[in-house]
Amino acid sequence: QVQLVESGGGLVQAGGSLRLSCVASGTTFSITAFGWYRQAPGKQRELVASISARSSTDYADSVKGRFTISRDNAKNTVYLQMNSLKPEDTAVYYCKTSLWGASYWGQGTQVTVSS
Repeated sequence: QVQLVESGGGLVQAGGSLRLSCVASGTTFSITAFGWYRQAPGKQRELVASISARSSTDYADSVKGRFTISRDNAKNTVYLQMNSLKPEDTAVYYCKTSLWGASYWGQGTQVTVSS
């Protein structure tokens, strides 16, 4: 069973930084792609950043240049470094992966950016 556990969220002032972590189990981590998503109140869940098994990355336009996704295969962990945070980055952030056609999500971690 694939399990994803996020951590690192919190309350930060605009312009600040946070680093989110997603620890994965139940999958062969090194050959698995991951994505970070977020969902703000009243809005649809959106893809923020993704990283392939070969560490190719992609970002939503709204976070390019501010967020960095990375992975540590030795620790089965995917990170999302978030810099220059804005109030509009406030959301619950989720880690996601897919295996054999099924999608797996973590429980989410709240990020709140105050102005």
